[in-house]
Amino acid sequence: MPKSESTLATVWLIVLRLVELHGIDPSQFRRTLGVPSETLRDVRARLPSRLSDVAFELAAAQIADPAFALRAAECWHPSNLGTMGYAWLSSRTLHTGLKRMERFSRILGNRFSYRCSEEPAGVRFTYDHGRGEASVGPLMTDFTFSIVIAMCRVNCGHTMRPASVHLRRRAPADPQPWLAFFACPVVFGAAEDSIVLAREVAEAPLPSANIPLANTFDTILTEQMAGLFEDDIVSRCKAYVLHHLTSGVATAPEVARALCLSQRSLQRKLAALGLTFQGVVDETRHELARRYLDDPARSVTEITFLLGFSEQSAFTRAF
Repeated sequence: MPKSESTLATVWLIVLRLVELHGIDPSQFRRTLGVPSETLRDVRARLPSRLSDVAFELAAAQIADPAFALRAAECWHPSNLGTMGYAWLSSRTLHTGLKRMERFSRILGNRFSYRCSEEPAGVRFTYDHGRGEASVGPLMTDFTFSIVIAMCRVNCGHTMRPASVHLRRRAPADPQPWLAFFACPVVFGAAEDSIVLAREVAEAPLPSANIPLANTFDTILTEQMAGLFEDDIVSRCKAYVLHHLTSGVATAPEVARALCLSQRSLQRKLAALGLTFQGVVDETRHELARRYLDDPARSVTEITFLLGFSEQSAFTRAF
């Protein structure tokens, strides 16, 4: 289990394809970084986040194009993102897909973070690379945003355009590569790195949506979070609650025993995060209820029992 900052090893396959596009031998690049080839084939393997900094510094020193990381859009495959990649493809809307990425981002890497927020004009997806003012930060933003936009375009069509893109990087001498790729207004020198999607784009039903599959992937991702990060007490609680909902709602003593904690320790850890056990249970049920209600094949009666309610009226009041 990660005790320090790490990234999913299969994401590195995108990095290697990216440098290869720019004329760098990917095998030599990998060996220079000290990454064994078998590690990149292990879907459970993780690599230290510090290697990402070294990789982007090394690539920038060998590639003359300052916008080189935007070509990561040509290099990604859903399998590189593990379960997250396939969960994304099955998302009902771009908004639900982005929220899914926010919720499970630590599986991809636990040094950076995503935030998805609603605004009057639409939905804003904000990325914090976690590198402060380091020179590799803007390159990582280009890398990440190019993949996010490519993912959006795979789901809803290659003509998809954000409403705007905001980048912390200073305005480059030639902004054309960024303007051409994003195909929308790009604000340089912004306070944060973010993409804004118009509401009609973010909420449009996607032809690739598969709600039952998305629900299954969410359960897998929740379990992965709980298994990977011992310090993530919330994910560990949610994973246990999800497994036992159809048999009734798990109690705090049951969950504490399952996590090898005393009930008092569990309550104290949650309180330190400003949470309560009941609040975690309610949030878990609410998230699952929204996903189930998106599925026209499920009746309210079925959803009632899947969520551990004894009768429909109780579910209706709670929701």
